[in-house]
Amino acid sequence: MAYNFLPCDRNQAYLLPPSLTDWLPEGHLAWFILDAVEQIDLSQFYKKYRVDGVGNSAFQPSMMAALLLYSYCSGERSSRRIEKHCQTDIAYKVITANQLPDHTTINRFRKDNQSHLKKLFLEILRLCAEAGLIKLGKVSLDGTKIKANASLAANSKLKHLKQEIEKMLSEATAKDAEEDKTFGVDKRGDEMPEGLRDRNSRINRLKACKERLEQEKVKAQKAQQDKIDRRKAKEESTGKKSRGRKPKSPEEVGKNDAKANVTDPDSRIMKTRKGFVQGLNGQAVTTEEQIIVAEDVTQEENDKQQLHPMLEQTEANRQALELKEKTGVALADAGYCSDENFTKRPAGDVELLVAVQKDYKQRTALAEQPPQDEPISDDLSPTELMERKLLTERGRELYKIRGRTVEPVFGQIKDARGFDRFMRRGFEACRSEWSLICATHNLLKLWRSSKACWN
Repeated sequence: MAYNFLPCDRNQAYLLPPSLTDWLPEGHLAWFILDAVEQIDLSQFYKKYRVDGVGNSAFQPSMMAALLLYSYCSGERSSRRIEKHCQTDIAYKVITANQLPDHTTINRFRKDNQSHLKKLFLEILRLCAEAGLIKLGKVSLDGTKIKANASLAANSKLKHLKQEIEKMLSEATAKDAEEDKTFGVDKRGDEMPEGLRDRNSRINRLKACKERLEQEKVKAQKAQQDKIDRRKAKEESTGKKSRGRKPKSPEEVGKNDAKANVTDPDSRIMKTRKGFVQGLNGQAVTTEEQIIVAEDVTQEENDKQQLHPMLEQTEANRQALELKEKTGVALADAGYCSDENFTKRPAGDVELLVAVQKDYKQRTALAEQPPQDEPISDDLSPTELMERKLLTERGRELYKIRGRTVEPVFGQIKDARGFDRFMRRGFEACRSEWSLICATHNLLKLWRSSKACWN
C-alpha cells in the first residue's frame, strides 16, 4: 500500500500564471490597505513626476504609499527589513504586485514625501469619519516620550562643543597641508583618515548644537535680567525689600550645564518614569473609541504648553472633515495643569477637565473625599476651581474616561507595535514619522471595526 499524501512537487510548472488574488484570504489586512489607498487623495505624491513619461521608470506612488502604510501597520519601519519582506512575504508581494523596491528607494520615498505622508493622517481620519467611528463628545489628551535615534551619551556641553569643533578644524587644516605637500595642490591623494571622512557632516551638527546652546544661553540671561528688573521695580514702588532668595545674576545663569546631542541636535533629554531618555514628546488627542483625532511632536519635556495647540488642531481637523458634532469635554492629566491654561479660552469652546496633581494623588483624593456638589465660591483661583470641579460627581465620572482612552493608545503603539523609538533623525522627520504611526493606528482601528464605507 502507498501513503495517501497530497503531492509536493516544487519543480511543478504552472500551466497558467498564478493570480495574486489567490495568495491571501479576502479579509486580509493587505487587501484592506490597498482598498483604503484607493479612497485617499494622493495627487500631491504625483506632482514631482513628469507627465510626458520621459526618464527612468519609477514605482507607482500609490504602491509605495500602500507599502509604507502596510509595513507600519505590521510594526515594521526599517527600510532594509521592508525590502526583505518584499522578497519573502506573500502579503508584501501582494502590496507591491510582486515588484521589489530596494531599501534605498523605500527610504528616499519616505524622506522626499514626508510632508505628504503627514497629510495622510487627515485623509485616513476622513475614512474613519465616513465610517462613523469619530465621536467628539469626550476626548482625552496626553503625551508620551519617544526615544530618538540618538544616544543619551552623545550629549555635550557648550565648552566641549567648542573644543571639538576647533580640534576637527585644526586636524583638517593640518591634513590638507600635508596632502598638498605630498601629492601637490591640484592632485588627489588617498582618502582621509576614518575619523575625518565625514568631517563636514559632523562639524555641521556640532555647529548646530553650539548655536542652539548659545541662543539658549542668551535667552536665559535675558529672562533672568527681566526677573531682576521686575523685582527691583516692585521694591522701588513698595519701598520694601522682596522676600525670598536674591535672584542669581545673568552671568551666573549663563554658566549652566545645558547640553546638546551631536547625533540628533533636534532631540532633547526627556525625563520618564524609568529615568532619562534622549527623545521627543509625542502628543495625541483621542476619542472614547481610541481614534486619534489630533497628533504632533514637540521638543518640550513639559506638556503644559501643548494643551491649547492640540485642542486647536482638534478643532481644525473637525472643521476640515466637516463634522457636525463639536468637541464637548477635553480630559487631561496634571501635566497640562496651569492657571494660564485654565484662564485662556480653548478652541471650539471645549470644556476642560484637567487633573491638578499626579495621577496617584488624584485617585487618592477622589477616593478619600466625598463628592462636593455645593455652590462653588467665586474667590478661588483657576486651579482651585478645577480641583473643586474634579471632586464633583460629574467630574469624577468624566475623569475616569481618560485612563481607558488615551493611555491604551500609547500602549498599543509602543508595546504592541514596538514603536518606542524614532527611526529617523531631525525634528520634521520625526513629526512625519509620528503622524504616520498615528495614521496607521487609526487605519487598524477602521479595519478591525469592519465599518469601512467601501466594504
